[in-house]
Amino acid sequence: MSKVKNIAIVGHAGKGKTSLCEAMLNIAGVTERMGKTADGNTVSDSDAEEKKRGISISSAVLQFNYQDAKINVVDTPGLFDFAMGPSEGLRAAETAVVVVSARSGLAAGAEKAFKNAGKKGMARIIVTTKMDDERADFYKAFNGLVAKFGTSMCPVVVPVVSGGKVAGYYNMIDDKTYSYNGIKASETSAAHDDEGRFDAIKEVFNEAVAGADDELMEKYFEGEPLTTEDKIKGLTIGIADGSIVPVFAVSGGTGEAVDQLLNFVKDCAPAPKAEYATDSNDEPVEVTVDASGALAAICFKTVADPFIGKLNFFKVIRGTLTQGITVVNSRTGDEERVGKLVNMLGAKQSDVKECAAGDICAIAKLSTFKTGDTMCAQGNVVTLDKVTIPYASYSMAIVPEKKGDEEKIANAVNRMIEEDPSITFVNNTETHQTIISGLGEQQLDVALSKMKDKYKVSANLIQPKVAYRETISKKVSTQGRHKKQSGGHGQFGDVFIEFEPCDSDELVFDERIVGGSVPKNFFPAVEKGLRESMEKGVLAGYPMVGVKATLFDGSYHPVDSSEMSFKMAASLAFKNGIPQAGPVLLEPIVTLNAICNDEAMGDIIGDINKRRGRVLGMNPTGDGMQEIIAEVPQAEMTTFSTSMRQITQGRGSFTTEFARYERCPEHITQKVIEEAANEE
Repeated sequence: MSKVKNIAIVGHAGKGKTSLCEAMLNIAGVTERMGKTADGNTVSDSDAEEKKRGISISSAVLQFNYQDAKINVVDTPGLFDFAMGPSEGLRAAETAVVVVSARSGLAAGAEKAFKNAGKKGMARIIVTTKMDDERADFYKAFNGLVAKFGTSMCPVVVPVVSGGKVAGYYNMIDDKTYSYNGIKASETSAAHDDEGRFDAIKEVFNEAVAGADDELMEKYFEGEPLTTEDKIKGLTIGIADGSIVPVFAVSGGTGEAVDQLLNFVKDCAPAPKAEYATDSNDEPVEVTVDASGALAAICFKTVADPFIGKLNFFKVIRGTLTQGITVVNSRTGDEERVGKLVNMLGAKQSDVKECAAGDICAIAKLSTFKTGDTMCAQGNVVTLDKVTIPYASYSMAIVPEKKGDEEKIANAVNRMIEEDPSITFVNNTETHQTIISGLGEQQLDVALSKMKDKYKVSANLIQPKVAYRETISKKVSTQGRHKKQSGGHGQFGDVFIEFEPCDSDELVFDERIVGGSVPKNFFPAVEKGLRESMEKGVLAGYPMVGVKATLFDGSYHPVDSSEMSFKMAASLAFKNGIPQAGPVLLEPIVTLNAICNDEAMGDIIGDINKRRGRVLGMNPTGDGMQEIIAEVPQAEMTTFSTSMRQITQGRGSFTTEFARYERCPEHITQKVIEEAANEE
């Protein structure tokens, strides 16, 4: 188990994560040559959409042996629209490898991934890629990392710059410099252009390693040189407790120095560790990494493809998974028999006999498991921490291109939600629209494309309607008289009703009839007529709220009066009275909880104000972030997701929650009324 290393490759889009994985696979002898994202032939980006767009859309699991270690890599997308991928990767791994470009320095996605991994208590390694680019500057990028994250940054492999070019890579652990011909390394004696800078960065390394252990610190202060074993000891302790974040200079595109990163992962990255779970009584229990214990495994990813079928990816925390055993889903309580176990290399599957504690595997054709579920042994049910699902903040209404395809769309989207639970799909009964929500425009665009290619159904996205309400602002009394004669029994109902505003989400019905002018048995019919009328207001046809109706007089005919007659009379009273009662439009207000970086706070508040929002308060959350609490009309929130991302460069996040309805400004009311009239 100590030889199993689970790592998640995370960072900003376009900084070389997938290229780094290609180099790892090539160095480990898994592939004969390195693929390129631009050519659509990488192992990670195996999905048709990824090849078409030249970007990573979902996480890819790459499992391979390197020397005496089993390495499980989860390559994750860097675009914020596909943040479910990094969530899956961070749940499956003990170590986060944060990729930063040596050319452009620390980007928002890498910063966010670094912080997320830190919150989970994970070991972190930073890899500065693209060292083959002539504009790359490792030392500038390293100084930027120290400025942002502090002195835990520890250089392990640094470039040897000779004559203004990278002549090799110096490894602090074995005190050797290597030059590269492709991925093949050989020792070199290339000299640095700036020996003073090189000596200074070596000192940064030695101080960091010595500071991880008292014994090493004592040795360092006494002036004794640290041996290779000392360095590995200090790094292993420091990376595990978070006091050291090793930094590597590599070129993922050419594979240079990636072997040194792999060696470090093999030797120093933490092995799988114990976790806390809850038992059937909701009490916390420790789940140790023990292959002989009762099974406990977390489903961190699901693939639901119409061609390859359903695959659930599990990380086994305790026990051993084998084919044919019966397991329990802790969420549902259902029992299921385990089928074939496979290891994954992108889309390629290879059968395995078992998956022991600490390791990762995929299982085909499980019917009850979904992402975040815990698989347990019978009689020992526990629930492990779920996968963090990003909040779906971007919503659109989805409409089929062909009438009658609604059910096909629902089936296709539900299959996609199995793969990516950050997508949500609801039917809005008020606006009669089907709303699909995700993390951004690109994610929903990919969803539509997948629906067309994989599930053979086409749809379009349109702006969702806002569920307005209507109410009244003053008290009126009115009559509703329904009289019809058409041979035989006629119809007669006559009511006097007082309408007034009240604080209620539905009609409040009352009566104060004196002397039986309207018999009691017709009261329910009057109320029913009014309730049905409340479903469509007089301004723009939106449901009405906050109306109290009091039946105070009327008349009836002993033969011609019926429940239907009084229901019709009540409807007429409603139509006559409500337009005179000062009808007003109400709009939904949401409470916005936005987290943004300090420097973006002023712009975010300005954006909220432009949306007719009211800022209620601000609180610092630590890590240079601020929480802004505000109330904003829902109608103004459609594009907030895009603005938030642009202003904070992807560092921010937000959630919304319905607060209440408020009176709509007059110019908005007129616009809504006009739109409703045009729709008719």
